[in-house]
Amino acid sequence: RTRYIQTELGFHERLFVAVLTSKATLNTLAVAVNKTVAHHFPRLLYFTGLRSAKVPHGMVLVAHGDERPIWLMYETMHYIHQHFGSDYDWFYIMQDDTYAQAEQVKALVTHLSINQDVYLGRAEEFIGGDEQARYCHGGFGYLISRSLLLKLHPHLDSCRNEILSVRPDEWLGRCIIDFLGITCVSQLQGQHYHTYELAKNTEPEKEEEEEFQAALAVHPVSDMTLMYRLHKRFSRIQLDKAYQEIQDLQMQIRNLTSLTPAGEAGLTWPVGINAPFLPKSRFEVISWDYFTEQHLFSCPDGSPKCELSGASKADVSEIIESALEQLNSRYQPLLRFSKRQLLNGYRRFDPTRGMEYTLDLLLEAVTQKGHSHVLAKRVSLVRPLSKVEIIPMPYVTEATRVQLVLPLTVQDLDFVANFLDMFAMNTLDTHDNALLTLLFIYHPYDAQRVSQVDVFAGVKAMVGELEKRYAEVKIPWISVKTEVPSQVKLMDIVSKKHPVDTLFFLASVWTEINMEFLNRCRMNTISNWQVFFPVHFQEFNPALVYRGEQTASSGTDFLRDGHFDRHSFAEACFYNSDYMTARTKLAADILDRDEVLESMEVFDVFLHYSGLHLFRAVEPGLVQKYALRSCNPRLSEELYHRCVLSNLEGLASRSHLAMALFEQEQANST
Repeated sequence: RTRYIQTELGFHERLFVAVLTSKATLNTLAVAVNKTVAHHFPRLLYFTGLRSAKVPHGMVLVAHGDERPIWLMYETMHYIHQHFGSDYDWFYIMQDDTYAQAEQVKALVTHLSINQDVYLGRAEEFIGGDEQARYCHGGFGYLISRSLLLKLHPHLDSCRNEILSVRPDEWLGRCIIDFLGITCVSQLQGQHYHTYELAKNTEPEKEEEEEFQAALAVHPVSDMTLMYRLHKRFSRIQLDKAYQEIQDLQMQIRNLTSLTPAGEAGLTWPVGINAPFLPKSRFEVISWDYFTEQHLFSCPDGSPKCELSGASKADVSEIIESALEQLNSRYQPLLRFSKRQLLNGYRRFDPTRGMEYTLDLLLEAVTQKGHSHVLAKRVSLVRPLSKVEIIPMPYVTEATRVQLVLPLTVQDLDFVANFLDMFAMNTLDTHDNALLTLLFIYHPYDAQRVSQVDVFAGVKAMVGELEKRYAEVKIPWISVKTEVPSQVKLMDIVSKKHPVDTLFFLASVWTEINMEFLNRCRMNTISNWQVFFPVHFQEFNPALVYRGEQTASSGTDFLRDGHFDRHSFAEACFYNSDYMTARTKLAADILDRDEVLESMEVFDVFLHYSGLHLFRAVEPGLVQKYALRSCNPRLSEELYHRCVLSNLEGLASRSHLAMALFEQEQANST
């Protein structure tokens, strides 16, 4: 389980950031810090003495109940040690009137050894104190190592009682010096902590000093507007540096290309980006999607033409704007281009490099003398794949109990025996932590005759045999009478009969349960965070695929003769608490219009009425034998159409269908 190696081996996160604020500046400067640099740090908390009635959105605030500066510093250091001392290697403490370059601070800690006691910042002399001793000025932020924090914590109470100071940064510096003998430094292990002190009425846009551009922290920041202006200025500085580094690297690549075996022919475009994917057969060719400024001719729902909207429209607009910007930067001042019309647009996603675009633009070119000319020009652009980010996820384990829910109708009776056999073999025999609940769906006509003829009597007998064979196992069932077996209505009944912390696996009768999938169900479903909708592998009709020949052996080719059924949403893993929360929002939206539920599945409930991540992925552990599903026409048109498509696409592949038609024509012709 490589995903949890870091946690299980006790590795630490790298950097924790604490921002000291106050009730007066919480809704101004602290908000500015949160909007500019907070999202660049892995973990950031705000500490204040007293809090206002309403905490700004998106900010994690800790209030100590006392505005005295020394008390705030003491309580903050104590809180950091208690809650985060064993989780992080570095602790960066700053004020809300400080602008910190987050990326530079993160880069700084990657170059420092965690084995030393580090107290790093802008070193200042104590007033009337020892000339050799220095404290770190709080306005410019300072860095403390984990080892220093652990050594300092036992002395915090003594420092609070014995050291008198007006400034909290001086108090902390004196505490560290008196009890640990460590002074603040501005340079350590070859790394410099650069700072810049802002003068009054400073114009960040006009600051060109090298000291300003190299600063990790800037102080004092008097208002929110100045904070945003500083952020814009430093972002531009970093962007210009990045572009210059890219140009330098591209030049080096061009110079070295001539020394490679391929020579100049081996130089790819854009320079430094992976070469396009080269297909080895016609089946691997990546197709281009055609678009105009109004329409897309490759639509998600399969229709030939749809309106260009949302993210796709923003993508096309940005690409056209970028193309014009690049053309003008290359040909100005001799020519200046403006767009008349997008004649043709093509795009495709290349997994080796990113999104590729080809645009045919109708442009108007204006010379320096004012002469204009209309011309068509083809441009190619690439939006390369950016740096991959690992999204932190809550910790889960395989020990969670899974509650299987199996809805059954009369049409499913032929497949129940195989389902129960696989459940017994792969969960009961292996003592997997999984339970099963059956949901018998009676048609009103069958429900009236249940005392004379119970259509599910055979299934109940099978359950009884299982309970005899496994004495510790109980398989309950729930009987429901309905003509329209809505997935949401059925789940409402099951949800009320189980605790809120239950992990449900909503199964279908064709599902073959196995331990591998159940573990993935546990790992991919996270309470209050993520739900899992696996895409099962559907085997093709053996009569069409093999045509009387021997079926494929169950080896490495067990996923060969079939497809992943993207039209089916029958299987789902989710927590009862998450379902109940989403279902409550749905109920408030539809009021008493229960007929709306007949057009919805559980997937739709989570998609439209929860803020959770919906993880939809192919699942090789869920393999279903071919069976012609019974599509209920009483359900909504969309659900019925999806069921029919699932049946049709599950018959066979195009090559198998073509071969069957060919053999049929051959037989008819003879």
